[in-house]
Amino acid sequence: MTSAISACSTGLPAEPPPRLRLAGLRSALAGPFDLTLAAGECVAITGPSGAGKSLLLRMIADLDPNEGEVWLDGQERRSWTAPAWRRQVVYNAAEAGWWADRVAPHFPGAALAATRALAPRLGLDPALLDAAVARLSTGERQRLALLRALAGDPSVLLLDEPTGALDEASTGLVEALLAARLATGTTILMVTHNPAQAARMGKRHLRLADRRLVAA
Repeated sequence: MTSAISACSTGLPAEPPPRLRLAGLRSALAGPFDLTLAAGECVAITGPSGAGKSLLLRMIADLDPNEGEVWLDGQERRSWTAPAWRRQVVYNAAEAGWWADRVAPHFPGAALAATRALAPRLGLDPALLDAAVARLSTGERQRLALLRALAGDPSVLLLDEPTGALDEASTGLVEALLAARLATGTTILMVTHNPAQAARMGKRHLRLADRRLVAA
């Protein structure tokens, strides 16, 4: 309230709320976490295996039990329905799940044509969207899972090792596509074991250790 009054008194517009804000987010295994991310910002998180990096992303998406507060554009998570929250704050797992035998049913009807057009930017043949999931390579599944996460144009992407199964060339394509999304205002919180990737992609680079986030 004070900042809004101050802005009005100086004739300046009030600053918008952070795109994503965590306040005391915790579980029995990790946290508490306090963090803010702006629209169009990428924050990279590294840390040892088992430190709770994936758990943090899953707690933000409200997929694992947690306490504390999470806000999206100034609106607290408890005011959202779970499906609406997870459409705007999308968790993309390191090994994404596939619930249908073929690829196409995993994409909303309206997004399928756009995804076909986007696939070549990740080095993918658009025909793979008509393929059986079982015929895909690990790298193809990982890139298609990222396209699935992008299909609904979410406000926040929670990416867990998004290039872990990819070669250097494919990793470059993924990073270029993510950079383009950042430029349009999408916010990204990325877990990676690759410090070089954290340095390339992250406006900030944090390390998770001893249940806490610290500057890397």
